Amino acid sequence: MKQYETVIGLEVHVELATKTKIFCSCPTEFGGAPNSHTCPVCTGMPGSLPVLNKKVVEYAAAVGLATNCRITQNCKFDRKNYFYPDNPQNYQISQLYYPICRDGGIEIATEDGGTKTIGIHEIHMEEDAGKLVHDEWGESSLVDFNRSGVPLIEIVSEPDMRSADEVIAYLDKLRLIIQYLGASDCKLQEGSMRADVNLSIREAGTEEFGTRTEMKNLNSFKAIARAIEAEKERQIDIIESGGKVIQETRRWDDNKEYSYAMRSKEDAQDYRYFPEPDLVPVVISDEWLEEIKAAQPEFRDEKLKRYKEEFKIPEYDAQIITGDKHLADIFEKASAICNNPKKVSNWLMVETMRLMKESNTEPSQLKFSPENLAKLVNLAENKVINSQTAKEVFEKMFNDNTDPEKYVEENGLKAVSDDGALREVVQKVIEANPQPVEDYHNGKKKAAGFLVGQIMKEMKGKADPASVNAILKELL
Repeated sequence: MKQYETVIGLEVHVELATKTKIFCSCPTEFGGAPNSHTCPVCTGMPGSLPVLNKKVVEYAAAVGLATNCRITQNCKFDRKNYFYPDNPQNYQISQLYYPICRDGGIEIATEDGGTKTIGIHEIHMEEDAGKLVHDEWGESSLVDFNRSGVPLIEIVSEPDMRSADEVIAYLDKLRLIIQYLGASDCKLQEGSMRADVNLSIREAGTEEFGTRTEMKNLNSFKAIARAIEAEKERQIDIIESGGKVIQETRRWDDNKEYSYAMRSKEDAQDYRYFPEPDLVPVVISDEWLEEIKAAQPEFRDEKLKRYKEEFKIPEYDAQIITGDKHLADIFEKASAICNNPKKVSNWLMVETMRLMKESNTEPSQLKFSPENLAKLVNLAENKVINSQTAKEVFEKMFNDNTDPEKYVEENGLKAVSDDGALREVVQKVIEANPQPVEDYHNGKKKAAGFLVGQIMKEMKGKADPASVNAILKELL
């Protein structure tokens, strides 16, 4: 039986985190009533003129530098002409001839433990279209122009990926780079990062590419992986049965795990590109480029290495914490305040992860401040509160960013540190429970656990468990 190789390239659209749109001053925030974030420019009214948002250029160049691209210091915009109901001008302002970034690449980890460089053909700036909302009950579609004119960069890879795993590794690396730059939140579920998959198959060992299809409507890493596997199998079935793969755009339905044809795939000439007459060329001076380079942050790979060397935290913990910029910021700031990175890491890895899972919270939605986490670490380490109370206080802090010091004080949660008072309670519990005491002396060590529980109950949970165990053992 013939062996086939999958050849995959991606077009990744990323909505940039500017406060306003690319060519007007309308807000870019997600949500809002339909058509409330609009003006004559982003709704394509005749006579309205675009004005370029400088921050878009900075973000695009920063992503280009972080992905090892060559920056086109003299670039310009072009018109891409096509009609679609959510495209108000009947054209899109994009870049074809002189995109802002070219010839880059990022390194990904492969399944066999090695690394592989995925080439980036280009990155260009463009405006987003509006959004069509299809009426489920009628036969009409509504259009919302809030997203129209939101700034995008499109990152076009080389066809260097050979499996769904490589695609996910590439997207994950790209997502982290862009998040660390602050250029976008890259939330696939909100559409601020969208990937179109160009896929073809060829007989293993051949050089020539097969006919590619493009798949759209992929809004999660899992959906992308499923779509790749399904499209690979579909193309193999066509070729094995003597047919030919048609170059087309297909829409993926993740619920049915099935794709269907939308339209035949256009080539550049179909869009009748020409230079955008309403915008002057963009000139990025050497000084401006140096400023953008100087503002580049410490990225995940460098951070990961530093965490293991400087903070001595385990590889797995470092991987999880650096896997989100917000989580990494909390860790670093809290560690700097309390000077106890291992304990900060423990609170993030255990209690934070547990509560995030239970409440379905993303790291970017965490409410508690690094300052409050550092205070909690100090309270627990200095035995001002015991471990059980610390967990209860943390839960309050997780939900409301409550100041743990004030909360402990106001609710009388400090651990009892008076050794004499604790001894009195332990003695009282021993005298009140002769049977468990006898069981303990007869070798049933579990009886001590019952007695500890009774002591903690008497102390209303405010005693230090280690002190309770030590005194109980001594008196028994």
